[in-house]
Amino acid sequence: MEGIIIRPGEKQDIPDLLRLIQELAEYEKEPDAVIVTEAILTEDAFGTNPAFEFFVAELDGRVQGIALYCYPYSTWKGRYLYLEDLVVSQAARGKGIGSMLFEAVVEKAKTTGVKRMGWQVLDWNEPAIKFYEKYGADLSSEWLNGRLYFE
Repeated sequence: MEGIIIRPGEKQDIPDLLRLIQELAEYEKEPDAVIVTEAILTEDAFGTNPAFEFFVAELDGRVQGIALYCYPYSTWKGRYLYLEDLVVSQAARGKGIGSMLFEAVVEKAKTTGVKRMGWQVLDWNEPAIKFYEKYGADLSSEWLNGRLYFE
């Protein structure tokens, strides 16, 4: 797509990363759930023990999308790539940015040699479900999410 650049995220992208995380939280009706700050994101992405990596999508020089991922471990498959969030700003949707970001993450998974890539999608998010289905994704409803939260 003309005018769109997909590239690895850098420290100077952290404010845009947080802005898009907050936009996603609002879309998912959880605007008060975001507790990370720019400082936390910076440390977790670029500190001594990075927890995640991310791609950004620039449109006309402005970050309009992000794909944040990490590498958990599967006892059956080994290391795998987990796509935590793929976000395209409301103003830039419909321009192919989501596809370009997703494909960048898929390529990253292939080049790092992982055997699996995973992510979650909310069952009410029909546009996202249709997006992933066009890639032939297995959107299993067999697994339930388990979580503990610590303050």
